[in-house]
Amino acid sequence: MVHTFTCLGVYVAVDVNSGAVHVLDKVAWDVLRLQEKPMEDHCPAELSASLPEYSREELESAWAELLELQRQELLFVEDNYLDPQAAVLMQQDAPIKALCLHVSHDCNLRCRYCFASTGDFGTGHRLTMNVETAKRAIDFVIERSQNRRNIEVDFFGGEPLMAMDTVKETVAYAREQEKLHNKHFRFTITTNGVLLNDENIAYINDVMSNAVLSLDGRPEINDAMRPTVNGKGSYEVILPKFKKLVEGRGTKDYYLRGTFTRHNKDFAADVMHIADQGFANVSVEPVVGSPEEDWSLREEDLPEILAEYEKLAAELLKREDVNFFHFNVDLSQGPCVIKRLRGCGAGCEYVAITPEGDIYPCHQFVGNEAYKLGNLYEGTFDMTLARRFADLNIYTREDCKNCWARFYCSGGCSASNLLVNGDIRKPNRYGCDMQRKRLECAIAMQAIRAGLADSIEA
Repeated sequence: MVHTFTCLGVYVAVDVNSGAVHVLDKVAWDVLRLQEKPMEDHCPAELSASLPEYSREELESAWAELLELQRQELLFVEDNYLDPQAAVLMQQDAPIKALCLHVSHDCNLRCRYCFASTGDFGTGHRLTMNVETAKRAIDFVIERSQNRRNIEVDFFGGEPLMAMDTVKETVAYAREQEKLHNKHFRFTITTNGVLLNDENIAYINDVMSNAVLSLDGRPEINDAMRPTVNGKGSYEVILPKFKKLVEGRGTKDYYLRGTFTRHNKDFAADVMHIADQGFANVSVEPVVGSPEEDWSLREEDLPEILAEYEKLAAELLKREDVNFFHFNVDLSQGPCVIKRLRGCGAGCEYVAITPEGDIYPCHQFVGNEAYKLGNLYEGTFDMTLARRFADLNIYTREDCKNCWARFYCSGGCSASNLLVNGDIRKPNRYGCDMQRKRLECAIAMQAIRAGLADSIEA
């Protein structure tokens, strides 16, 4: 399979199975677009009728260029990845390597689009995780990590700063245990920033390898969707705190993480606004919600959203100081084969744990009893359900088999699939369209920055 596209004035072909990316001139790109199977040794005479705007000499030169790429196994390469069933078996009973630790099912914001029902995950009970449960979670992941040394723990909520004592005691306990079990913990915290103070900022910058800071963009956009409990805007409260935290992080990772909705389809302005506040690392993602919500994205919004991504890409080409998460792509096929085939590992390599000790495939499944994997206090873990998630990959998801982006996307988000389509195996089509456009933008940007192309059409 070969995918051809143009973006930012760059003509690109991606050979899906080899991972090769080619920046072409217009004639070679037009020739390649007409080819549905491997090329023959000689340029067919009928090609002139299909592309009358080019001379015979131009067509033959382009054909020879493309044929040489094919001979080098950089075009029309067959799928040479692992046998799909072998990929499934390698993931079954795989070690758990990451926890999303819900230290708080309470929040001091009332975000309109919150998948966690403003913090309580639809339970009607607002509570924080006690230290005993947190320690059991650390013991659980140590045991389930098997021989794996590195373990990720994300302190999540709700709002985790509402349970800062639990966070600190959990980190201290994990550091004690890693020495006993030859493990190494890497911690992340995701926060809305309202409760940040000098003490918390210093602790986060000392202990957390990554900090995810929630901000939707321009003040009016952020405050419309992310009000406080009393209905006031949160932007002016959190922005100076985020600036102070980031100024003290040095080289440690962080992201300003936002959400765009139907009310700000001009989200490029929000990305650039965040960048203009001095934040280099930005992630602004499309909302996922029930279609009846006024802020949910709809099919008719898609053309405008895809055009906005290309507009954002053109803007970011002028800014070497901004790292937009969704335009990061490794064209060297860096992730391991399993990662390329099956993605995030939710439900088998990665789980979420609630304040009650319940175990779910990830934070977005919390509260859905049909996807509850077990409980720390009951000592249960549903391997049958875990194996259902291990079975998910680009070959077992029918819609992924013929998608050009499958080795970059790895099947998308199971929780989003369930919410939109009622099936963890069936990808969210609108999400797929946005993912493919982000990839096209990212590839075109890399080509321009590498000096392989210099034409930009915003």
